[in-house]
Parts: sequence; structure tokens; C-alpha cells
Amino acid sequence: MRIGVAKEIKTDEYRVALTPAGALELAKRGHEVLVETTAGDGSSFPDSAYESVGVRIVSVDDVWGESELLLKVKEPMAEEYARLRDGLVLFTYLHLAADEPLTRALLESGVTAVAYETVETDDRRLPLLAPMSEIAGRLAAQAGAYFLEKPLGGRGLLLGGVPGVAPGHVVVIGGGIVGYNAAVIAIGLGADVTILDRSIDRMRHLDEILSGRVSLVMSSALQIEESVVDADVVIGAVLIPGALAPKLVTRKMIREMKQGAVVVDVAIDQGGCFETSRPTTHSDPVYAVDGVTHYCVANMPGGVPVSSTKGLTNATLPYVEEIADYGLADAVARDRALARGVNVLDGKLTYEAVAEAHGLEYTPLENVLPLSPV
Repeated sequence: MRIGVAKEIKTDEYRVALTPAGALELAKRGHEVLVETTAGDGSSFPDSAYESVGVRIVSVDDVWGESELLLKVKEPMAEEYARLRDGLVLFTYLHLAADEPLTRALLESGVTAVAYETVETDDRRLPLLAPMSEIAGRLAAQAGAYFLEKPLGGRGLLLGGVPGVAPGHVVVIGGGIVGYNAAVIAIGLGADVTILDRSIDRMRHLDEILSGRVSLVMSSALQIEESVVDADVVIGAVLIPGALAPKLVTRKMIREMKQGAVVVDVAIDQGGCFETSRPTTHSDPVYAVDGVTHYCVANMPGGVPVSSTKGLTNATLPYVEEIADYGLADAVARDRALARGVNVLDGKLTYEAVAEAHGLEYTPLENVLPLSPV
């Protein structure tokens, strides 16, 4: 199969979808790999690094026009919609529930769109979202600590405190991968940390692995309101796979928070879990609402592309190999986790949560492709 790697054009996106090491593995399996020129520069992988493992460096027109399977990191931008075409398999983060124009562009183009974030195993793990969630969670705690500084509009609080001075209070809403990693870093900085979650089993697990170093509280509307009012940093770490994030923190709650407190919305790719959230960039990461700093960067792992690109390739490569070796139809028949990643096929929306988000017709994937190996 001919596999292309496009250069990211989203603002402040420095990741690339495939490392030279990953490209070599695909080449060894007999596949041709095309990489758009300078696609890897932001992750410290120059064209020469790809050429040394047999990759063909091509133009933007050629990578979109010649590829059978196109790998990206972020969703296509509006200026790329015209490049979408029938017969192309696009494999990338899509987050379609928060982006109706892109959803409609994919449906109209005839492209097959497979979303990293909805590849889901039978035990509900999200293997292609996990590495970026780990990174985003860790960055969230760092961002919260940084933007608490007074010259940056914060309260002027040292998150870890010092002997004789109480540490700051970090509230993490959601105890999944993002929440756990945010808590790990916040604990390391010396903060007082509270995690809100709705699963008692998950909280028991967090209590065990974090050795009781955090407060674990059952999440509810009232508990969220009481917790955020007292917080110095609030990290939104909730996720409903493939669907819009629920708005758990209202404008009223934001208004009641401490002046100079910081909220970090890691769920912004899925619409955000704060009512006052809107996407920002690494170049212009924050804004204030009612005196509360909002950090809502929509591609947080893009700020550490060397780490992120390697982590992403580690996770995606086995699935890329499946599609390349067997073709999409046989690959999804063999692997139910990959099948759940298919969001758009043959002009039909095959992921129910996305269809619900936009009021569009949903077609189960098995109505379009057979999901049992022949």
C-alpha cells in the first residue's frame, strides 16, 4: 500500500504522524511511504532522516493525491477540505462531535475517515488517545502552575507552597488517564490535590496507585460547584469517547472562583467541559473570564512534539500496519477496536455519538462493511 504522511498546518502544531523508525517498519513490510517535505521538521525529523530509511519526500499535492492511506495528527483544516477524495483512507485525530463543518466535508467527499480517538478495545480502553492524554494531563498541571504567577495574570501563588505557607489546591474533574497524569504532576509540585470522579471502582484504584496522596470525591453538580470555588487550579479531564464533552462547570461557578485562579480545559477538542471555554493556541494560550484565567489550547501535546510524535507513532503503528497489510475492510473485520475508529465511510456517518451531536443520520458500520473475517 502507498502510505502518505501529510504536514500539519494547524496553528502551532509541530507533531508529525510517523517517525522515521515507523516509516522503516512499514517499508520492511513492503509498503511505499511518502512524506510531505518538511513534515517532520517540527519534531526534529528532517527530510534527510526519512530519506535515509527509503522514504520518498514529495509535495503537498503528491502526498494527498497519490496516497491510498493518509496519516495525519490533527483534523483537516478548511483549506484542506478540497483535497479529501473518494478512495482515500484518512487516519488521524478527528474530534468530529465538536466540528460539524468538517463532518459534512468528510461525508460529501467520499473519503473514509478513521479517528484515532474512537479506536476502542472491548474493555473500553482508547489505545490511540492514551499517549496524548498522558502528555496533556501532565502539561495541564504544568500550565496551571505557570499561569498562577502574578505577571501572567494569576493569583501570585506558588502551587507547591514552602515551609510555613500552605500549598495551592488543584481540583481535577475526571479520574481517567488525563486526570491521573495531571494529579501525578500536581502532587510532584507539592500541591493539595482533589480528584472528582463518578466511578467508585476507579477511585479505589486511584487511591491505591497514588498511595492516598490525593482526596477522592464522588462527582456531582453540587460537589463540583463546592470544589471549584475553593480551588486555585481546576483541570477539566472528562471524556465521553467520540461525543461532546459535558459542560460540568458553569459560568456561575466561574464567577464564584478566586480572582486569578486558573482553569485548564483538556476536553476542549471535544467542545470543552467549562461553559466559558473556547479553543486557544500555544501562541495565545489564555484569556480571562470574570478574573479567572482560562487555558484551552486545543492541541496541548503539540507543544512538546519530540515526545508526542514518538509516543503517537508507538501507539498508532500496529493499526497502520493492519490497514496497510490487509486493506481497511479486512482490517476492521479482524479488529473490532479498529472498526470502532471508523467514523465516515461511503458518505455515511458510522459513529453514533457524532451523528447525535449534529442531528445527522447514523448508519452502523456493519451495514456498510462486513465485520466478520471471510
